[in-house]
Amino acid sequence: MNAPDNSSQDNADNGAPRVRREDFDPNRTESLARLDGLRRAAFQRIRQAPNAEQLARRRSLLGFAKWALPGLALVLLSSIAAWPEISHLMNQNRAALKEMARLRVESGNMEQATYRGLDAHDHLYMITARTTHQQGPDRVDLVDPVADIQLSGNSWAHIKSDRGVYMQHEQTLTLDDNVVLYRDDGLLMNGPSADMDLKADVIASRDWVHAEGPFGKQDAQGYFLDQHAGIMQFTGPGLTVRNDDNGPPSAAARLHLQGLKTEK
Repeated sequence: MNAPDNSSQDNADNGAPRVRREDFDPNRTESLARLDGLRRAAFQRIRQAPNAEQLARRRSLLGFAKWALPGLALVLLSSIAAWPEISHLMNQNRAALKEMARLRVESGNMEQATYRGLDAHDHLYMITARTTHQQGPDRVDLVDPVADIQLSGNSWAHIKSDRGVYMQHEQTLTLDDNVVLYRDDGLLMNGPSADMDLKADVIASRDWVHAEGPFGKQDAQGYFLDQHAGIMQFTGPGLTVRNDDNGPPSAAARLHLQGLKTEK
């Protein structure tokens, strides 16, 4: 058998210091005294009861929190429910801003302008132009104007030119250069100028005009067209070619020709 190792006991007997743990120090009088002093100081601290003002302040804070917290939760829930509509409105406003930027209004000039109104018979008309220039509170100069007019019986007319002047209060439109009028009944008219009374549905011109339609062809030095009353008049000397002039003669024409042959 091996003999026990007594080196540690020998080192202790030789006077070497021993390692001691503080938590197992038998002499804890100093630490106990410090803890007892802290405990006595805590017992000596006197807690005062809140007075009436402090109690009222606490009750008011509790009452405010009682209503504020549910109200805040309701606002959050409402914002979550309303967010799709808010997003839709934001997108609409963004689209409107883009449209306004596209129109680009500078010194009374406007691009892609549109004017709408009603005539004396509550028929809608609309005037559009590539560019416009405001000349005072009433007159508007137009470039490439186009007028779409609603007529009686669900019919319509379309007229355009290179230049025009629109008087907003008078509801008149003066067209110049390459005036072209087309109506849904097949009437097509070309001329250098035309004056329109949008309120009365009247179009007139003192310049030459070339017209084609179901009736045939007509060249004249002017015309008057009342679209509500259905009146179309050509003024001055001109040339008329009716569609039935190129067809077979009518019964009355045949009888007239037979009478001429009998007399011979």
